Amino acid sequence: MAKNKPKSVSKPIAKSTTSAKKSSVSSSSWLPNSKNSTLLFDKTNYIILGVGALLIVLGYLLMIGGGSTDPNVFNPSEIYSFRRITLAPIVIIIGFLTIVVAILKKPTSKDEVSNVQ
Repeated sequence: MAKNKPKSVSKPIAKSTTSAKKSSVSSSSWLPNSKNSTLLFDKTNYIILGVGALLIVLGYLLMIGGGSTDPNVFNPSEIYSFRRITLAPIVIIIGFLTIVVAILKKPTSKDEVSNVQ
């Protein structure tokens, strides 16, 4: 009877060269290889983003206050005022919408700027 051949045959380990290491490291690197160093947003995008953040902070500042030094006293005119219940949430929502506009606004490209001048 014939002898059974082993199913797994170990292959000899080849010596790795430095060029193979360099190519494997550069191809598996997590850093981008592109030379593009332009920013995603324009100056106007950052200005609109800052305005939106300031509107959100302003809205939260409009909500604070209305407390009393005496815990037994409840003043509904201070707590349920127009400023805290209506104005502050509207200002905060406008701030969030402004941030969304700043993110979605397409920055002007250098080609468009050079054509305008």
